[in-house]
Amino acid sequence: QVQLVESGGGLVQAGGSLRLSCAASGRTVSSDGMAWFRQAPGKERDFVAHISSSGYYTYYADSVKGRFTISRDNAKNTVYLQMNSLKPEDTADYYCAASPGGSIYSSLAYRHWGQGTQVTVSS
Repeated sequence: QVQLVESGGGLVQAGGSLRLSCAASGRTVSSDGMAWFRQAPGKERDFVAHISSSGYYTYYADSVKGRFTISRDNAKNTVYLQMNSLKPEDTADYYCAASPGGSIYSSLAYRHWGQGTQVTVSS
């Protein structure tokens, strides 16, 4: 069983940057696709970004393309989300997920989740 722990969230002004980390333990995730989702209050959990096991392939939601970058360090068993040019609409709880069993864009496909880290962007 894999455990995922997110960190790096916080309060930032619009236009600022944050870097989220997702540290995996229990087993290596070097063979797993990994993703970030986010959930704003009262809304569904939405896809943000996905990275293949090798790190070669990345996919992004249109709303974050060009501003966010997903990366991974398999030696550290860690996935990152660099968020630049943050907007108030990026405010949400951000979740790390591993091991998609279906569409990488669907939260239903992922078997392992972290507890989330809160990101608040002030205007």
